[in-house]
Amino acid sequence: MTTALPTQPTDTPPAPARRRRRRVLLGVTAALVALLCGYTAWSNTHPVRLTASIEMEASPDEVWQVLTDLAAYPQWNPFMTSTEVTSKGGRLEEGATLRNVMHDRTGDTVFTPEVLTLEPGRELRWLGKMGPGWIADGEHRFVIEEIGGGRVRLTQSESFTGVAVPFVEGQLRADTLPQFRAMNEALARRVEAVGRE
Repeated sequence: MTTALPTQPTDTPPAPARRRRRRVLLGVTAALVALLCGYTAWSNTHPVRLTASIEMEASPDEVWQVLTDLAAYPQWNPFMTSTEVTSKGGRLEEGATLRNVMHDRTGDTVFTPEVLTLEPGRELRWLGKMGPGWIADGEHRFVIEEIGGGRVRLTQSESFTGVAVPFVEGQLRADTLPQFRAMNEALARRVEAVGRE
């Protein structure tokens, strides 16, 4: 006579319950991925823009000479306290890589942007990335416009995109934008001083 051994209870739920849990887990994961992808796309198509302009008595070339004399930045620039070309050849040109030390009330930050546009007397533009390019990007522009009567307008702006940007928008407006204005004012004084030399 054989006796059946009692079966041991197992912690494994029946197959239909496991499948149901797996489907729920996959659904939640897919929803989270879709939400993150949507937020990433939104944060990269809705930039935070900072803009500061100043007018001065000067020619576009005079402003350009001061703006692109990177070696002199430590002498007068309260915002970009140091800027140098670090790419091969050491020339300020489209495609060049820069090393910028930016200063605001929170301290110094180093960026290594790539020059996108270099139009003498008109525009200097570069793009800096933090991380792989979707965390935080900043496209910085200087535009010089003649406004008549021997005067020009210099507009410094930056468009910030990326998933981290909405979380620091207030800090950018409170700390970085005043430094745009401070640099513009210092640049105008520098242009005037160079013009007197």
